[in-house]
Amino acid sequence: MARQLGVCAEMLWLDKPLEWRISRLTEMGFGVGLWNWPDWNLPNISRLGATFTTINGYIEGRLADDAGAELLLKSAAKAIQIGKQLGAQQYNLHGTGLGDAGLPIPHLGINTPVMWPKAIDTLNRICDLAESEDVVFVLENLNLMDHPGCLFNSTKDVLSLIAAVNRPQLRMNLDLYHTQIGEGDIIRWIQACLPFIREIQVADNPGRCEPGTGEMNWENIAFAIREMGYDGLITMEAYAKQDPMAALIAFKNIFDVP
Repeated sequence: MARQLGVCAEMLWLDKPLEWRISRLTEMGFGVGLWNWPDWNLPNISRLGATFTTINGYIEGRLADDAGAELLLKSAAKAIQIGKQLGAQQYNLHGTGLGDAGLPIPHLGINTPVMWPKAIDTLNRICDLAESEDVVFVLENLNLMDHPGCLFNSTKDVLSLIAAVNRPQLRMNLDLYHTQIGEGDIIRWIQACLPFIREIQVADNPGRCEPGTGEMNWENIAFAIREMGYDGLITMEAYAKQDPMAALIAFKNIFDVP
């Protein structure tokens, strides 16, 4: 492949065991993204020879309050040890805690001015932990329609936090599905975030299925990404509208271009 392509294994072949999905994606040359590691059979998964591109970097905790920050640091430390068993390349964060199936849950609803310095302090502590363990965390944007009440959820907020911290142990997971819903103006947001991006996640809107099934012009978006010189990880974090194999082929055809 011209660049590293990843796929979230927890969103395809939902009728198959997770180990089967990981093995199939690995056979096809994709990296594997995973969410909810407390539910995994780690010994089985670690023997599959997969490249685990991104895993959840925490299960509980929050950025913007003292109790939440302590939970987050403790949870992140545990995630690192899990990730090291798998050789994970990076650890994903949001501005809020996680609920069922590893999905973000609402916390306080809106960002108040006092929350920003606390969130920046918490992220610096995450960076201290990451530096000591020689790992990288990524902070992912969400959108308020799908995730109401989640703090620091917009592309703008996530970029602002990462730029304020400005340390190599914290980069951006730019989820274009969420950006499309929350802000639109995809190509200019990619350009704005580019100095901090370590992963780009893709899914079409509406439906959160593979590129080519919704309103987004993926050929133009992919061309713009190449023109900007981004050669990092691109992950399909999407459901298959019909056949998972067809979804993977569509994704590869758009992004596996020199």
